[in-house]
Amino acid sequence: MRAFDRRHPLVWDVLVTGFFVTAAFTDVLGGGWRYITQNPQAPTWLIVTLSLGFTVPLLWRRTHPVAILLPMLPLAVVNAWTGTDLQSSLTLLVVTFNIALHTALRTLLASYAVTMIPIVVDGFRNATEQAADQSPDQTIVPQATRLAMVAIVGISYRTRQEYLASLVERAAQLEVERDQQARLATAAERTRIAREMHDIIGHNLSVITSLADGGSYAAAKNPERAAQALTAIGTTSRQALGELRRLLDVLRTDPSATEPPGAEPPGPALGPALGLEPPGMEMAPQPSLTDLDHLIEGVRSAGLPVRTTIHGYATALPPGRQLTVYRVIQEALTNTLKHGGPDATSTVSVSYGNGSAVTATVTDTGRGSTAHGNGSGGRGLTGMRERTALYGGTLESGPLPDHGWRVQLHLPEETPQ
Repeated sequence: MRAFDRRHPLVWDVLVTGFFVTAAFTDVLGGGWRYITQNPQAPTWLIVTLSLGFTVPLLWRRTHPVAILLPMLPLAVVNAWTGTDLQSSLTLLVVTFNIALHTALRTLLASYAVTMIPIVVDGFRNATEQAADQSPDQTIVPQATRLAMVAIVGISYRTRQEYLASLVERAAQLEVERDQQARLATAAERTRIAREMHDIIGHNLSVITSLADGGSYAAAKNPERAAQALTAIGTTSRQALGELRRLLDVLRTDPSATEPPGAEPPGPALGPALGLEPPGMEMAPQPSLTDLDHLIEGVRSAGLPVRTTIHGYATALPPGRQLTVYRVIQEALTNTLKHGGPDATSTVSVSYGNGSAVTATVTDTGRGSTAHGNGSGGRGLTGMRERTALYGGTLESGPLPDHGWRVQLHLPEETPQ
């Protein structure tokens, strides 16, 4: 019914107004008003006029409650002064309720004050005609109390409507915020996965490509070196496969929801069976600085000489910061491997400061081209900067004065929360 009233408010207004008009004229035509009036000799035209004046304006009670109160007040004063006392004058209570429901408190107080005028007039008229039986307060106080109670009910109903409206608005706002948070989380996760995929695939495939080129070159003259290259390719491939599987397993929150009970997932089972991955590889943790030696050995086996210098220990460094340093060094060495040229060498220097502070510098003696810095639109340098920004660090990347390239990462000491 409320939904229908919101769509077609005029229907309900006509029904309510028609009810009061019918009741008023039933009282007039049936002569019922004569049983309570103090002026049975009141002319018919006055009775009809007052009945219409008290009921027809109710058609606009919800849209213009104050406007219809103003013409009804003079009729209420005439009704009280002549002693007619029509029951249709009680529609002033309906108007007061709508004023309390749709207008400000200041307007309600002003309307209440002016509505008291016919009540006061009625009280003093009764006191004049029946001085021995009634005093003015015996007539005025009950009517004023009744009017006040109607106003309080209107305020209570309005407060409830506003509270419900605020709950609906809050629920809608929470739904919007939930959808926004979901979209932001999805975008952040996509960025993170893309960054990890770039680091894993870009580095390992660069090493594999270099090993394959070197193995094919040495196959004819030195089969032993070619066999070593193939072994290194297999090791690097297994490492890349394991890292990719760990990354993609994050996207599979509930394997049992999409696989039959008792079925063995095909991916993890094929790796050990074909010799591409040791058992348990898919559950290994993300790389840390303890895996740095393994990373550098893989780059050396691909043909890039790397010299390392370590100052301090990484024991106080959280896993997230270790992964950031590892990935930055991995990306820098990968760029040197791809763009440094055949005679390039690289130097990796890691210095651990107080607390969780760390500085890592990777330099090389390569050509130092623009492509080396990943300025051609790739994700390498962007991914390094994103990782660094997560921990409030700085990343500098650019060519050296003579030749070569330098990448320097600095993560400041973590501020205690």
